[in-house]
Amino acid sequence: MDFVLPDRRIVGPAGQLLVPGIDEITPRLFMLAEGECGPGGVARAAAKYGYSRQRYYQWLKRFQREGACALQSQKRGPKTNYVRTDEVERQVIRHRFLDPDASVDIIAQKLRQAGFEISTRSVERIIENYGLQKKTLSLPPGL
Repeated sequence: MDFVLPDRRIVGPAGQLLVPGIDEITPRLFMLAEGECGPGGVARAAAKYGYSRQRYYQWLKRFQREGACALQSQKRGPKTNYVRTDEVERQVIRHRFLDPDASVDIIAQKLRQAGFEISTRSVERIIENYGLQKKTLSLPPGL
């Protein structure tokens, strides 16, 4: 049995099976199978699938520890919102309701004085997320 990479299909003696383009797990699993069980070894399998030997061993370690589901790509970046915590959001909303005319700069400054480390941009984002922007009057055209 072989995995034909450009066509994303598994070919065997009795037929073939197409692998959907969104599937990340199957090609990585075949790479590990070829590297561990095939005649070409790790370097050849990694090169065939476009990975370095180092990345191959990272995938192998994850597979051995967690199984095939570990071969799915993980979300990159921070997993939690560590600056805009629930408490900070509550305080921004509180300040907006206490003084609706206060600018985001003033709200951010008050929060920093209260001991919260927050940027003006983060205050803007919180206010936008909750739809608490100041209302602006639009004049009819020609005035």
